[in-house]
Amino acid sequence: MTSRNEHDDAAQPAQTAEAVALLEDVRSALAEVSLPLALPGADQARREAASAASQLDDYILPRYRSLDAPLLAVVGGSTGAGKSTLVNALVGHPVTRAGAIRPTTRQPILLHNPAEAAWFEGQRVLPGLSRIRGAHPGQAAAGQPPAGLAPERSGTAPSSSLVLLADPAVPAGIALLDAPDVDSIADENRKLAGQLLAAADLWVFVTTANRYADAVPWKLLLDAAGRDIMVAVVLDRVPPGAEAEVSGDLRVLLDREGLGAAQLFIIPETTLDAKGMLPAAAVRPLATWLQDLAADAAGRSDVARRTLNGAVRALAGKVSAIALAAAEQRRAAGSLESDAVSVYRDAAERIMDATRDGALLRGEVLARWQDFVGTGEFFRALEQNVGRFRDRLGAFFRGEPPPAVRVEAAIETGLQAVILDEAATAAEETDQRWRSDPAGRQLLGTDDLSGTAPGFADRAAAEIRAWQEALMELIRTEGQGKRTQARWLSFGINGLGAALMIVVFSMTAGLTGLEVGVAGGTAVVGQRLLEAVFGEDAVRRMAEKAREDLAVRCRRLLDEEQQKFLDRLPDSVEGNETVLAAQSSALVRLAGSA
Repeated sequence: MTSRNEHDDAAQPAQTAEAVALLEDVRSALAEVSLPLALPGADQARREAASAASQLDDYILPRYRSLDAPLLAVVGGSTGAGKSTLVNALVGHPVTRAGAIRPTTRQPILLHNPAEAAWFEGQRVLPGLSRIRGAHPGQAAAGQPPAGLAPERSGTAPSSSLVLLADPAVPAGIALLDAPDVDSIADENRKLAGQLLAAADLWVFVTTANRYADAVPWKLLLDAAGRDIMVAVVLDRVPPGAEAEVSGDLRVLLDREGLGAAQLFIIPETTLDAKGMLPAAAVRPLATWLQDLAADAAGRSDVARRTLNGAVRALAGKVSAIALAAAEQRRAAGSLESDAVSVYRDAAERIMDATRDGALLRGEVLARWQDFVGTGEFFRALEQNVGRFRDRLGAFFRGEPPPAVRVEAAIETGLQAVILDEAATAAEETDQRWRSDPAGRQLLGTDDLSGTAPGFADRAAAEIRAWQEALMELIRTEGQGKRTQARWLSFGINGLGAALMIVVFSMTAGLTGLEVGVAGGTAVVGQRLLEAVFGEDAVRRMAEKAREDLAVRCRRLLDEEQQKFLDRLPDSVEGNETVLAAQSSALVRLAGSA
């Protein structure tokens, strides 16, 4: 019979493989996060995405893949707190230099037991840092400092390498990493320290009696509490007689911030020896605690799983926040796009309204059409005997009328003016709407898009002429029948085209006073002329087709104009918020199952 424990052991590799697959999917999704729009909180979300990706690479994925690897204890803390001196004391001899000049820029040193070099020589943890193999002090060449005692280098750009130092004084099962100052005035030092701390299974956090309440270390300690990482706090340089007071105050602070379970070690103010070493007795409680933890396989596993679960839980929160930021990016981009599209759509509708309400029959268009069809006496004759109009119309147009092309030119000019005005209004309104939004302001920058684009007037004129040519072709097609061909040929294609344009623009809702009568009469002339040739149904059908064609062309012109705004939108605004939200939920379920 197979025991329950055997079943659990068999299931563990499959569970681990599923967890790794999920975490790799999360890593891929984070790599696609850009959050390009300048929205409130976007910078923070981008930093969170980068931080989450780094911790996946540096700690979470490596630890899931190697649950039995040695614990990594990162020694971190404030500037001048004595981290390097503490590390030297824990191994019993100098392995790293304490900096006399602040800020110092140095390579972090990872000390491990020689038997466990394979766990750290590859890219299992902290894959972004190259490896330098250090030498034990006893192995250093004569007159040369060992790698672990490399001289301090001034400057602000830390090396992107990690010094590996095998030392038998480090107990098997645990490794120590001496990190840069968490509150260094050098940005890169602080970033590197944060990266190293995020890769830790446990923290040995070093502070002093004078600086244990500083804000920067506490920010990191609170992050530790949120991740449920095991923390050992070392209170260094405690003056004689102040141990109870200072340690008691620090313990109250730790309890209040959810770190009541943290181990607290006190190192009294002590004179260093000629090698800069603390007395062994000063660090014996901490050294013993680390040695006991290293020797306890079950205890190490508990620490690794606890920290891993906490890291995954924290990752779930970050991914959820990034999903919300990604959704806000999509909403903002959609809002900006919608603003531009709706403004230009409204402009296209206003252009077509101007073609329906008779507004284009004012001024030059009306004058040219009147020149074409005749004088006011013609309209009076029309009013007296409309019924005889069909019979007389052919005779009226057999003479030589004024050129119909003047009507076409006047319509082109008037229609172009309407299109240009509405396009300019749309550009100005869209520019204003975008500049009232932080994301829109970022996308526009200092560019002025509040007017029409260069060459728009020429494109509008060309489109109007193309519409007029299509209208002429519509008349030719409609007049192919034998019965109507002679009539339309006798009236002339330009004359019939001008009449059809007048009919397209003949609704008089926009005219007042004397204009109504004049324009109304104008439209009747065009309508009757066309009906005499093609019949009432055909005229209605041609007018609808011509108006629809004009609407399509106007919308296309304005769609092209609005593109100058839409082209400013990023090519890929976040679309993976749903994936990230689902992954966040999956991470919550994963936390606690390591």
